[in-house]
Amino acid sequence: MQKPRIPPTMSSIIGELSNDLKRFSSLVSLSVQWERSEKYLHWHDLLYLKPPRDLSHKEWWFLIKQQRTRSKHIVPLKNKKSQAFSYDLEADPILERLYNIDRGSGGPFSTPNEISNPGTRNSYLVRSLIEEAITSSQLEGAATTRKVAKEMIRTGRKPSDKSEQMILNNYLTMEYVRKLADKPLSLSLILDIHRRITDKTLEKHSEEGRLRLPNEQIRVYWEEDNQVLHDPPKAEELEERINAMCEFANGKMPKGFIHPVIRSIILHFWLAYDHPFVDGNGRVARALFYWSMIRHGFELFEYISISEIIKKSPGQYRDAFLYTETDDNDLTYFILFHLKVMERALTTLHQYIKQKRRKLAALENKIRAISLNHRQRAIITHALRNPDHLYTIKSHQTSNRIAYATARKDLFDLSDKKILNRKKTGKEYYFVPTRDIENNLAQLAEEDKFSDNT
Repeated sequence: MQKPRIPPTMSSIIGELSNDLKRFSSLVSLSVQWERSEKYLHWHDLLYLKPPRDLSHKEWWFLIKQQRTRSKHIVPLKNKKSQAFSYDLEADPILERLYNIDRGSGGPFSTPNEISNPGTRNSYLVRSLIEEAITSSQLEGAATTRKVAKEMIRTGRKPSDKSEQMILNNYLTMEYVRKLADKPLSLSLILDIHRRITDKTLEKHSEEGRLRLPNEQIRVYWEEDNQVLHDPPKAEELEERINAMCEFANGKMPKGFIHPVIRSIILHFWLAYDHPFVDGNGRVARALFYWSMIRHGFELFEYISISEIIKKSPGQYRDAFLYTETDDNDLTYFILFHLKVMERALTTLHQYIKQKRRKLAALENKIRAISLNHRQRAIITHALRNPDHLYTIKSHQTSNRIAYATARKDLFDLSDKKILNRKKTGKEYYFVPTRDIENNLAQLAEEDKFSDNT
């Protein structure tokens, strides 16, 4: 890996330009009318491009930095030298992406019917929680297949190793975080999240749910070549820094408006920058991002996985941090990357829902080929769209105005075909769609088709 080249300071560039006052004066005049480039370039990338006009790379960088300085927004986060972080809200395409996320109903990322419908909402929520639990843990070293991890969570099986424990912890913690939207962020709450997310996964049990100690100063390395990527603040400063982060997360500072999405992204970066724990910092940072988004009313984000997208481009995730740290604490790089991740995650959700719709439509066509009566087909169609619905013999009898024995036969037959699960409470039976109802239906249709052909 090649670490990004550190940009020249503005003072050093001005020092060089001052030797030619005429040239310097023309650059200052030009900076006022300088048009923004389509991409928010870092010095490292700028060096690979040919400068416009007759500019040198340093003169080009001077014009870019002058422009960014005029639209800079300061935030309370400071680096180890007490220098403030900032971001450029006018950088393209920040405002456009914020607009898309804000639009809600009627926008490109409006809430689909499947999620607004109480009957199907839970299945999409469980899917997103599982996906985020798996990929967030894999980003920090968990090694297991998605199939095995899903099986463990869905069946309630106990984890068999550290990787599975990490994934289960992440799943349970994300469920917990969803319920915290009405609670202000505090140091004790963050420690509680860390304790839950690292339970039984750290070398020392005592490291769970506490900040790292002065003798536990750590560094972040790039695993491929062991380069130091980040040297976090000292442990002695952590409590004060985390308390300031909580004030920021709860909207108590700074004065003036910060878009809630921007605030949530900065919260993610802040925790990752401070790296307050011996292990589990990335998972906690992403959990806090979800807490903040849900707290600010972006409930659709309960149904997406940002880690699923980040896992596909870990190099860009790393560079977003490094570009911010090396270019005057400019958070714009990380904000742009995170907004892109959010857009892709939302697009992935909508694509998944469309795929499910097509699959359900295909299944409904196959239902016609199965030896069932019209009442049973109606139940199956309803069950496919309401996987948590509960059916009883009495309700089926009443809905179809049929005899009790006929209703009982309908439901028992669907149970025997593994379309419904049959359960009993006292003397009364009730039926719920099987977890594998779609696969079972497809298999049943094939069996009936084969039977007809023979």
